[in-house]
Amino acid sequence: MSGFERQARVADRIRVILSERLQKGLRDPRLGFVTITDVRVTGDLQNASVFYTVYGTDEEREGTAAALRAATGMLRSEVGRQLNTRLTPTLEFIADALPEEASHLSDLLRQARERDEQVHGLAANAQYAGEEDPYRRADEDED
Repeated sequence: MSGFERQARVADRIRVILSERLQKGLRDPRLGFVTITDVRVTGDLQNASVFYTVYGTDEEREGTAAALRAATGMLRSEVGRQLNTRLTPTLEFIADALPEEASHLSDLLRQARERDEQVHGLAANAQYAGEEDPYRRADEDED
């Protein structure tokens, strides 16, 4: 289990290093408002997947992705300097789609609630098309 703990510690440390470096800013005007959401490191600590979100338009997201790709070498050097491990993991920046998916799910849930309210409103004033119990038998009425 100590291997998993080490992976988690290294991933957390990489997230902090990259967040601090991005907070200081890069000299790339394409870089938007970036948030590092998660870092996942392979078991051998040689590859790190960095998940990020960007606040802004689609053009700003594309510009930020290009800026991060261009700055990957510099950011990897920064991680290597501060991480103090034998090998510096390669960095792969992946746009995190979680906020968009969560927003989409929220919209779907809102639509479902509205439809449920409409159905409930229709059911409140509804009447049976025939008798309430169409399966009632004449011999049961006599009892």
